[in-house]
Amino acid sequence: MSRRSLLRLLGAGAAGATLAGCGVPAAYVEPGDRAGRDTSDGDRSLHFANWPLYIDTDDEDESRRPTLDAFTRRTGISVTYTEEINDNDEFFGKISPSLMNHQSTGRDLIVLSDWMAARFVRLGWVQEMDRARQPNVARYLDPQLRSPSFDEGRTHSVPWQSGITGIAYNRRKLGREIQHTGDLWADDLRGRVTLLSGLDESFALLMQGNGVDVTRWTADDFHEMCEQVDGLVRSRHIRRFTGNDYIKDLSTGDVLACQAYSGDVIQLQADNPDIEFVVPQEGAELWAESLMIPNLAGHKRNAEKLVDHYYEPEVAAELATWVNYVCPVPAARDVLASSRDEETAALAEDPLIFPDGAMRERLAIARDITSGERAAFTKRWNAIVGL
Repeated sequence: MSRRSLLRLLGAGAAGATLAGCGVPAAYVEPGDRAGRDTSDGDRSLHFANWPLYIDTDDEDESRRPTLDAFTRRTGISVTYTEEINDNDEFFGKISPSLMNHQSTGRDLIVLSDWMAARFVRLGWVQEMDRARQPNVARYLDPQLRSPSFDEGRTHSVPWQSGITGIAYNRRKLGREIQHTGDLWADDLRGRVTLLSGLDESFALLMQGNGVDVTRWTADDFHEMCEQVDGLVRSRHIRRFTGNDYIKDLSTGDVLACQAYSGDVIQLQADNPDIEFVVPQEGAELWAESLMIPNLAGHKRNAEKLVDHYYEPEVAAELATWVNYVCPVPAARDVLASSRDEETAALAEDPLIFPDGAMRERLAIARDITSGERAAFTKRWNAIVGL
């Protein structure tokens, strides 16, 4: 089971959207009120909150995390690592009362999907990182991930891992290739296709299939996409909308093609080589889940050091061999390629971990849904999905 297999529907999204949309004036934190007293010099520790199954573990002792242990040995900074983020909205609800009331969350480093990270940045709930203390980030961060629309220059966020939302299909059972998003709507796939149910996870690929530049999509593009999907639902072409349970549907053959995450497909292919992942000719979404330092974090400098630790190519390579998502440190590819272990070296050639130039040309980071758009757009999408 992959980390993303725990991601579920928007759930508390409506409540979160209300706060981020209507409650911004009361919730927004001014830049001067974000920093707390940094005790890093006297307290060599930090609290890192992450998703389950999203870090390397020791083969013989799953409680040990080699890359974190290496950081502690080198710096003397101990890390309290908690796997407490199971859903973006759920975690938003857990820590938002502290942040909007100018209180510490008790966490120094958190990882959120970029569409949720955008909300935190706009609300002023995370601190700007000191890049002078992060030479590895400055040098090695993937250029394609350096400047998302919600955080120009990545001053408040740094990708932990990245990935692609594209199309997975069973090539043997389908009997043909899929090269375009529009291929999903062919007659031989009626009732054998699923889409992701979460709006933030699904909309970009569908718009790209309509030829939209998702870096600057409009409300008209959104409503055109909704009309198309609604028609496909009414004609029963789309079997259903899923969380990550599409994995089971694709494995059993109940579904022949689906919207999917690249990291999941790597694991599926290990058991079934007939499963293919495709970045459509019209393009696919490149996304990230990013490290951020919440307001009033008590160990900001320690957290900045840990972020930079994971941008050393050797450390990034070790992490990549475990999580199998798109590595945000392209230089890690050469580290893996030089491995004497054939299986490890092969990962350097996997385009779902290190996309090649041709694939990168078809990848785009979508403009996120703004707070002003979210309530209405979520309402319309959820009506189609049946939430």
